[in-house]
Amino acid sequence: MPPPPLTETIPTIDDIRRAAERIRPYAHRTPVLTCQTLNQMTGMSLFFKCENLQKVGAFKFRGACNTIFSLSEEEAARGVATHSSGNHAQALALAARIRGIPAHIVMPETSPQVKQAAVAGYGAEITFCKPTLEARESTLAEVVARTGATFVHPYNDVRVIAGQGTAALELFEEVPDLDVIMAPVGGGGLLSGTALTSLAVSPATRVIAGEPAGADDAYRSLQTGQIQPSVQPKTIADGLLTSLGEITFAIIRRHVEKILTVQDETIIKAMRLVWERMKIIVEPSAAVPLAALLEHPDAELRGKRVGIIFSGGNVDLGKLPF
Repeated sequence: MPPPPLTETIPTIDDIRRAAERIRPYAHRTPVLTCQTLNQMTGMSLFFKCENLQKVGAFKFRGACNTIFSLSEEEAARGVATHSSGNHAQALALAARIRGIPAHIVMPETSPQVKQAAVAGYGAEITFCKPTLEARESTLAEVVARTGATFVHPYNDVRVIAGQGTAALELFEEVPDLDVIMAPVGGGGLLSGTALTSLAVSPATRVIAGEPAGADDAYRSLQTGQIQPSVQPKTIADGLLTSLGEITFAIIRRHVEKILTVQDETIIKAMRLVWERMKIIVEPSAAVPLAALLEHPDAELRGKRVGIIFSGGNVDLGKLPF
Protein backbone atom coordinates (compact mmCIF):
# COMPACT_ATOMS: atom_id res chain seq x y z
CA MET A 1 0.00 0.00 0.00
CA PRO A 2 1.65 3.32 -0.96
CA PRO A 3 2.08 5.58 2.08
CA PRO A 4 0.43 8.98 2.15
CA PRO A 5 2.92 11.60 1.00
CA LEU A 6 4.93 13.88 3.29
CA THR A 7 3.82 12.21 6.52
CA GLU A 8 6.54 13.98 8.48
CA THR A 9 5.28 17.46 7.62
CA ILE A 10 2.32 19.50 8.80
CA PRO A 11 0.60 21.98 6.46
CA THR A 12 1.31 25.65 7.15
CA ILE A 13 -1.03 28.59 6.76
CA ASP A 14 0.87 29.37 3.53
CA ASP A 15 -0.08 25.90 2.24
CA ILE A 16 -3.72 26.62 3.14
CA ARG A 17 -3.65 30.04 1.46
CA ARG A 18 -2.07 28.52 -1.66
CA ALA A 19 -4.78 25.84 -1.60
CA ALA A 20 -7.43 28.57 -1.47
CA GLU A 21 -5.96 30.20 -4.60
CA ARG A 22 -5.59 26.83 -6.34
CA ILE A 23 -9.20 25.75 -5.83
CA ARG A 24 -10.80 29.19 -6.26
CA PRO A 25 -11.73 28.65 -9.94
CA TYR A 26 -13.39 25.29 -9.18
CA ALA A 27 -14.85 25.19 -5.67
CA HIS A 28 -17.83 27.17 -4.40
CA ARG A 29 -17.26 29.87 -1.83
CA THR A 30 -20.09 28.62 0.37
CA PRO A 31 -22.36 31.00 2.29
CA VAL A 32 -22.25 31.70 6.03
CA LEU A 33 -25.78 31.59 7.46
CA THR A 34 -27.27 32.51 10.84
CA CYS A 35 -30.47 31.48 12.59
CA GLN A 36 -32.14 33.52 15.32
CA THR A 37 -34.03 30.51 16.69
CA LEU A 38 -30.86 28.47 17.17
CA ASN A 39 -29.14 31.49 18.71
CA GLN A 40 -31.93 31.71 21.27
CA MET A 41 -31.89 27.97 21.97
CA THR A 42 -28.14 27.92 22.64
CA GLY A 43 -27.67 31.42 24.06
CA MET A 44 -24.89 32.03 21.52
CA SER A 45 -24.38 33.81 18.22
CA LEU A 46 -23.92 30.97 15.75
CA PHE A 47 -22.39 31.31 12.27
CA PHE A 48 -22.79 28.29 10.00
CA LYS A 49 -20.32 27.72 7.14
CA CYS A 50 -22.48 25.78 4.69
CA GLU A 51 -20.27 23.14 3.09
CA ASN A 52 -23.47 21.17 2.47
CA LEU A 53 -23.76 23.58 -0.49
CA GLN A 54 -20.25 22.75 -1.76
CA LYS A 55 -19.74 20.78 -4.99
CA VAL A 56 -20.53 17.07 -4.42
CA GLY A 57 -22.42 18.26 -1.33
CA ALA A 58 -19.47 18.22 1.07
CA PHE A 59 -16.24 19.93 2.14
CA LYS A 60 -14.34 16.93 0.71
CA PHE A 61 -14.22 18.61 -2.70
CA ARG A 62 -11.79 21.20 -1.32
CA GLY A 63 -9.11 18.68 -0.33
CA ALA A 64 -9.55 16.53 -3.42
CA CYS A 65 -9.41 19.58 -5.70
CA ASN A 66 -6.27 20.96 -4.02
CA THR A 67 -4.52 17.61 -4.27
CA ILE A 68 -5.37 16.98 -7.92
CA PHE A 69 -4.34 20.48 -9.02
CA SER A 70 -1.10 20.10 -7.03
CA LEU A 71 0.02 17.12 -9.14
CA SER A 72 2.77 17.54 -11.71
CA GLU A 73 1.83 16.96 -15.36
CA GLU A 74 3.62 13.60 -15.25
CA GLU A 75 1.75 12.48 -12.11
CA ALA A 76 -1.56 13.78 -13.42
CA ALA A 77 -1.22 11.81 -16.64
CA ARG A 78 -1.16 8.57 -14.63
CA GLY A 79 -4.31 9.57 -12.74
CA VAL A 80 -5.36 9.23 -9.11
CA ALA A 81 -6.73 6.40 -7.03
CA THR A 82 -8.43 5.90 -3.68
CA HIS A 83 -10.78 3.59 -1.82
CA SER A 84 -13.98 5.17 -0.59
CA SER A 85 -17.71 4.59 -0.63
CA GLY A 86 -18.65 8.13 0.26
CA ASN A 87 -18.01 11.82 -0.28
CA HIS A 88 -14.25 11.46 -0.90
CA ALA A 89 -14.87 9.14 -3.85
CA GLN A 90 -17.26 11.63 -5.46
CA ALA A 91 -14.98 14.59 -4.69
CA LEU A 92 -11.90 12.93 -6.19
CA ALA A 93 -13.85 11.77 -9.25
CA LEU A 94 -15.20 15.26 -9.95
CA ALA A 95 -11.87 17.03 -9.37
CA ALA A 96 -10.16 14.54 -11.71
CA ARG A 97 -12.80 15.10 -14.37
CA ILE A 98 -12.27 18.87 -14.13
CA ARG A 99 -8.51 18.44 -14.66
CA GLY A 100 -9.16 15.84 -17.37
CA ILE A 101 -7.25 12.97 -15.77
CA PRO A 102 -8.24 9.39 -14.89
CA ALA A 103 -9.69 8.55 -11.45
CA HIS A 104 -9.72 4.98 -10.15
CA ILE A 105 -12.07 4.40 -7.22
CA VAL A 106 -12.18 1.17 -5.23
CA MET A 107 -15.66 0.80 -3.72
CA PRO A 108 -17.12 -1.95 -1.52
CA GLU A 109 -19.70 -3.95 -3.47
CA THR A 110 -22.21 -3.07 -0.74
CA SER A 111 -21.92 0.68 -1.43
CA PRO A 112 -25.31 2.36 -1.90
CA GLN A 113 -26.40 2.41 -5.53
CA VAL A 114 -26.83 6.19 -5.41
CA LYS A 115 -23.14 6.63 -4.46
CA GLN A 116 -21.97 4.20 -7.15
CA ALA A 117 -24.03 6.13 -9.69
CA ALA A 118 -22.61 9.48 -8.55
CA VAL A 119 -18.98 8.31 -8.81
CA ALA A 120 -19.61 6.73 -12.22
CA GLY A 121 -21.43 9.87 -13.32
CA TYR A 122 -18.28 11.91 -12.69
CA GLY A 123 -16.42 9.60 -15.07
CA ALA A 124 -14.35 7.55 -12.61
CA GLU A 125 -13.42 3.91 -13.17
CA ILE A 126 -14.90 1.87 -10.30
CA THR A 127 -13.35 -1.38 -9.07
CA PHE A 128 -15.55 -3.26 -6.63
CA CYS A 129 -14.24 -5.23 -3.66
CA LYS A 130 -15.47 -7.08 -0.59
CA PRO A 131 -16.69 -4.74 2.20
CA THR A 132 -13.62 -5.09 4.45
CA LEU A 133 -10.70 -2.70 5.00
CA GLU A 134 -8.26 -5.46 4.03
CA ALA A 135 -10.07 -6.02 0.72
CA ARG A 136 -10.25 -2.28 0.04
CA GLU A 137 -6.52 -1.80 0.64
CA SER A 138 -5.37 -4.88 -1.29
CA THR A 139 -7.61 -4.02 -4.26
CA LEU A 140 -6.34 -0.45 -4.23
CA ALA A 141 -2.73 -1.69 -4.18
CA GLU A 142 -3.48 -3.76 -7.30
CA VAL A 143 -5.06 -0.77 -9.06
CA VAL A 144 -2.09 1.48 -8.20
CA ALA A 145 0.38 -1.18 -9.38
CA ARG A 146 -1.52 -1.61 -12.65
CA THR A 147 -2.06 2.09 -13.45
CA GLY A 148 0.74 3.97 -11.70
CA ALA A 149 -1.95 6.29 -10.31
CA THR A 150 -1.23 8.52 -7.30
CA PHE A 151 -2.97 7.33 -4.15
CA VAL A 152 -4.97 10.14 -2.51
CA HIS A 153 -5.84 9.35 1.10
CA PRO A 154 -9.24 10.71 2.23
CA TYR A 155 -7.68 12.68 5.11
CA ASN A 156 -4.14 11.62 6.11
CA ASP A 157 -2.49 13.72 3.40
CA VAL A 158 -1.08 17.24 3.83
CA ARG A 159 -2.56 18.45 0.52
CA VAL A 160 -6.01 17.21 1.51
CA ILE A 161 -5.73 18.78 4.99
CA ALA A 162 -4.62 22.12 3.47
CA GLY A 163 -7.61 22.03 1.12
CA GLN A 164 -10.04 21.32 3.95
CA GLY A 165 -8.56 24.24 5.92
CA THR A 166 -9.80 26.68 3.27
CA ALA A 167 -13.39 26.39 4.59
CA ALA A 168 -12.33 27.89 7.94
CA LEU A 169 -10.19 30.48 6.12
CA GLU A 170 -13.30 31.73 4.28
CA LEU A 171 -15.34 31.68 7.49
CA PHE A 172 -12.77 33.83 9.35
CA GLU A 173 -12.67 36.25 6.40
CA GLU A 174 -16.42 36.83 6.80
CA VAL A 175 -16.67 36.52 10.60
CA PRO A 176 -13.23 37.49 11.95
CA ASP A 177 -13.87 37.66 15.69
CA LEU A 178 -15.10 34.16 16.56
CA ASP A 179 -14.69 33.01 20.15
CA VAL A 180 -15.02 29.34 19.16
CA ILE A 181 -14.87 27.38 15.91
CA MET A 182 -16.36 23.88 15.70
CA ALA A 183 -16.23 20.98 13.24
CA PRO A 184 -17.19 17.31 13.37
CA VAL A 185 -14.42 14.70 13.53
CA GLY A 186 -14.13 11.37 11.73
CA GLY A 187 -10.74 10.85 10.09
CA GLY A 188 -9.80 14.38 11.15
CA GLY A 189 -9.04 16.08 7.83
CA LEU A 190 -11.60 18.86 8.28
CA LEU A 191 -10.89 19.32 11.99
CA SER A 192 -7.11 19.44 11.60
CA GLY A 193 -7.33 21.87 8.67
CA THR A 194 -9.73 24.01 10.70
CA ALA A 195 -7.40 23.97 13.73
CA LEU A 196 -4.33 24.98 11.69
CA THR A 197 -6.22 27.84 10.03
CA SER A 198 -7.61 29.07 13.34
CA LEU A 199 -4.20 28.95 15.03
CA ALA A 200 -2.69 31.11 12.29
CA VAL A 201 -5.40 33.69 11.58
CA SER A 202 -7.27 33.86 14.91
CA PRO A 203 -5.11 32.34 17.68
CA ALA A 204 -7.51 33.43 20.45
CA THR A 205 -10.34 31.35 18.93
CA ARG A 206 -10.94 28.06 20.74
CA VAL A 207 -11.21 24.93 18.56
CA ILE A 208 -13.78 22.34 19.72
CA ALA A 209 -14.98 19.22 17.91
CA GLY A 210 -18.14 17.16 18.02
CA GLU A 211 -18.15 13.37 17.68
CA PRO A 212 -20.87 10.71 17.94
CA ALA A 213 -20.77 8.77 21.22
CA GLY A 214 -21.15 5.59 19.19
CA ALA A 215 -17.96 6.34 17.23
CA ASP A 216 -15.86 8.11 19.87
CA ASP A 217 -12.40 6.94 18.80
CA ALA A 218 -11.04 10.49 18.38
CA TYR A 219 -12.26 11.40 21.88
CA ARG A 220 -10.57 8.28 23.28
CA SER A 221 -7.42 9.02 21.27
CA LEU A 222 -7.15 12.47 22.88
CA GLN A 223 -7.72 10.97 26.34
CA THR A 224 -5.04 8.29 25.96
CA GLY A 225 -2.52 10.21 23.87
CA GLN A 226 -2.41 7.57 21.13
CA ILE A 227 -4.63 6.70 18.18
CA GLN A 228 -7.50 4.45 19.21
CA PRO A 229 -8.93 2.57 16.24
CA SER A 230 -12.58 2.91 15.36
CA VAL A 231 -13.92 -0.60 16.05
CA GLN A 232 -17.51 -1.45 15.12
CA PRO A 233 -18.78 2.15 15.36
CA LYS A 234 -22.54 2.49 15.66
CA THR A 235 -24.02 5.88 14.80
CA ILE A 236 -26.36 7.54 12.35
CA ALA A 237 -23.50 9.93 11.47
CA ASP A 238 -22.11 7.66 8.75
CA GLY A 239 -19.51 10.19 7.62
CA LEU A 240 -17.66 9.96 10.96
CA LEU A 241 -16.85 6.25 11.20
CA THR A 242 -13.13 6.25 10.35
CA SER A 243 -10.11 6.33 12.67
CA LEU A 244 -7.73 9.28 12.87
CA GLY A 245 -4.54 9.26 10.78
CA GLU A 246 -1.04 9.96 12.07
CA ILE A 247 -0.94 13.46 10.60
CA THR A 248 -4.46 14.47 11.63
CA PHE A 249 -3.97 13.09 15.15
CA ALA A 250 -0.71 15.00 15.60
CA ILE A 251 -2.46 18.26 14.67
CA ILE A 252 -5.63 17.60 16.69
CA ARG A 253 -3.68 16.56 19.78
CA ARG A 254 -1.73 19.82 19.66
CA HIS A 255 -4.38 22.34 18.64
CA VAL A 256 -7.90 21.11 19.50
CA GLU A 257 -9.10 22.05 22.98
CA LYS A 258 -11.61 19.22 23.41
CA ILE A 259 -13.95 16.81 21.70
CA LEU A 260 -17.57 16.63 22.87
CA THR A 261 -19.38 13.33 22.28
CA VAL A 262 -23.10 13.30 21.53
CA GLN A 263 -25.90 10.75 21.42
CA ASP A 264 -27.62 9.88 18.14
CA GLU A 265 -30.95 11.20 19.47
CA THR A 266 -29.40 14.64 19.86
CA ILE A 267 -27.81 14.44 16.40
CA ILE A 268 -31.22 13.68 14.87
CA LYS A 269 -32.80 16.52 16.87
CA ALA A 270 -30.13 18.98 15.70
CA MET A 271 -30.44 17.81 12.09
CA ARG A 272 -34.21 18.24 12.17
CA LEU A 273 -33.89 21.72 13.72
CA VAL A 274 -31.60 22.81 10.88
CA TRP A 275 -33.98 21.44 8.23
CA GLU A 276 -37.03 23.06 9.87
CA ARG A 277 -35.59 26.38 10.99
CA MET A 278 -32.84 27.10 8.44
CA LYS A 279 -34.55 25.43 5.46
CA ILE A 280 -31.35 23.69 4.33
CA ILE A 281 -30.45 20.01 4.08
CA VAL A 282 -27.60 18.77 6.26
CA GLU A 283 -26.54 15.18 6.80
CA PRO A 284 -26.31 13.70 10.32
CA SER A 285 -22.50 14.16 10.46
CA ALA A 286 -22.87 17.89 9.75
CA ALA A 287 -25.33 18.30 12.63
CA VAL A 288 -22.93 16.86 15.23
CA PRO A 289 -21.29 20.15 16.39
CA LEU A 290 -24.69 21.81 16.89
CA ALA A 291 -25.84 18.66 18.71
CA ALA A 292 -22.79 19.00 20.98
CA LEU A 293 -23.86 22.52 21.96
CA LEU A 294 -27.40 21.29 22.67
CA GLU A 295 -26.27 18.26 24.68
CA HIS A 296 -23.47 20.02 26.59
CA PRO A 297 -24.79 23.47 27.53
CA ASP A 298 -21.80 25.50 28.72
CA ALA A 299 -22.50 28.66 30.72
CA GLU A 300 -19.03 29.85 29.77
CA LEU A 301 -20.06 29.94 26.09
CA ARG A 302 -23.27 31.91 26.58
CA GLY A 303 -23.18 35.12 24.58
CA LYS A 304 -20.11 33.95 22.62
CA ARG A 305 -19.67 33.98 18.85
CA VAL A 306 -19.38 30.41 17.59
CA GLY A 307 -18.54 29.31 14.05
CA ILE A 308 -19.76 25.86 12.97
CA ILE A 309 -18.77 24.10 9.77
CA PHE A 310 -21.69 22.16 8.27
CA SER A 311 -19.60 19.41 6.70
CA GLY A 312 -22.07 18.07 4.13
CA GLY A 313 -25.61 17.52 2.95
CA ASN A 314 -25.63 14.09 1.34
CA VAL A 315 -28.67 12.30 2.74
CA ASP A 316 -30.53 9.25 1.51
CA LEU A 317 -33.99 10.82 1.35
CA GLY A 318 -35.58 7.37 1.45
CA LYS A 319 -34.13 6.75 4.92
CA LEU A 320 -34.75 9.94 6.89
CA PRO A 321 -34.48 9.47 10.67
CA PHE A 322 -37.51 11.66 11.41
